[in-house]
Amino acid sequence: MGYFNKLLSLNDALEKVRVWQAAGKKIVFSNGCFDILHAGHVEYLSEAKKLGDVLLIGLNSDASVRRLKGSNRPVCCETDRAAVLSALEVVDGVVLFNEDTPEELIGILLPDILVKGSDWAVDEIAGAPAVLEHGGAVLTLPLLEGRSTTGIIEKIIQLYTQTSIDSDTP
Repeated sequence: MGYFNKLLSLNDALEKVRVWQAAGKKIVFSNGCFDILHAGHVEYLSEAKKLGDVLLIGLNSDASVRRLKGSNRPVCCETDRAAVLSALEVVDGVVLFNEDTPEELIGILLPDILVKGSDWAVDEIAGAPAVLEHGGAVLTLPLLEGRSTTGIIEKIIQLYTQTSIDSDTP
């Protein structure tokens, strides 16, 4: 898959950030599991990209997602999630991280703008202190109502359960 050229090692991401910043580009960073990509994700990432010149995504590894979301997650493996994110035109790079939060990754990359959804308070956003101390900004963006990976999974389970009940009825 050609999309994997956007999947960066930490060292490659750091080198690119330095080059982009030296060229005067504003780096926007966001993170998440992005397990089943939906319209809410696409809208959010599109709005995040408008805040700067380059959008980097910190992507939770499979092990990280399992610790955060439970043993049945992720639904999609990290390489597939990275490929789907990389296919989005607004995404310039994806960096996997194994920790529960991207705090260490953000502290190394030091983006100009750190963005999360409005379901996060700025003082709860991992990496915010490092970005602010480096002169950057920490912002939240509104989320599309009713869009979530958990909601999609719940709907699939509900449909499956209903189909199973219907097929058991004589």
